Amino acid sequence: MVEKSLTDSELMLLGLVAEMPRHGYELEQVIEERGVREWAQIGFSSIYFVLGKLEKRALVAARKPAGPKAKKQFAITPDGQAVLAEQSLAALRDISQSQTALMMGMMHWPFLPKPQAIDALAARETALIERIEYLETERFRRQPLPDYVDRSFDLLQSRLRAELDWLVETKNYFEHRQELED
Repeated sequence: MVEKSLTDSELMLLGLVAEMPRHGYELEQVIEERGVREWAQIGFSSIYFVLGKLEKRALVAARKPAGPKAKKQFAITPDGQAVLAEQSLAALRDISQSQTALMMGMMHWPFLPKPQAIDALAARETALIERIEYLETERFRRQPLPDYVDRSFDLLQSRLRAELDWLVETKNYFEHRQELED
């Protein structure tokens, strides 16, 4: 099945609905409990909007259980299961070629005032350290987590540590060059 790629938010919600039928508030609770917002951008206000998009594509189906206070629940469809598997496997397999803000900043290095650029790298270093510490605290606070969620936290922290290592080395390199030029 060849399906137009889902956004990260669409793929994430489709997976959560695949676990079991849920209404929007239940999805918000799972997102919060698992710390999904640490690595994915999905606001509470956009959950029903994204579910509506998935429903239009027939990847989820809405149903209203009996009862006066029952909330509309969303369940994955067979097409949704196929798309979830296809795009999740692609996400595991394929390397993304997207550009990050850091890459854009580095690309424009020749046009930046060097002392300010080095200060910007130092500020990013501080922010990375704070983010890594925050994630460690959140990961511990949210235990027990399903193993795949815990491993996702580990991946995010590993990437941040790798960026921090690169950043320290790069900042030191440019500081040394600046000293030589002065």
